[in-house]
Amino acid sequence: MTQPIILPLVAMVFLTIIVAIVMYRRRVSYMKAERIHPQKVHSRKGGLEHFVDTRASDNYMNLFELPVLFYAAVFTIMLTNNSSDLMVALAWAFVAFRVAHSFIHCTYNKVMHRFTSFILSFITLTALWLVLASNLILGTQL
Repeated sequence: MTQPIILPLVAMVFLTIIVAIVMYRRRVSYMKAERIHPQKVHSRKGGLEHFVDTRASDNYMNLFELPVLFYAAVFTIMLTNNSSDLMVALAWAFVAFRVAHSFIHCTYNKVMHRFTSFILSFITLTALWLVLASNLILGTQL
């Protein structure tokens, strides 16, 4: 039987895949429209020189920053068989805030909206780690 804590992890993986597809589609269509040779964007610097819209690629990079701690938490929860309803709820809340962050970042990109979803995901992830640490170190079950 699948542990419920794995489902938010799967959702984050699919969010990353969706953003990668959006990034790919935007880049390829822009390169075709502007007749940019692929070699001109062989590096991040080259991409910044030629692409006017880097929202999806910037968001894609963001999905390999803070979420890494989320993945580590979920794997730790699973390996230690330490899951609880609270942890699953916090994991889903983190995913929801990251979906909002990605949507805002890849669409209208209003910085304060994006920052709000980021900070809420950060607070949620911190709470998840505090509950996990409490369970592991103190032997409590929150």
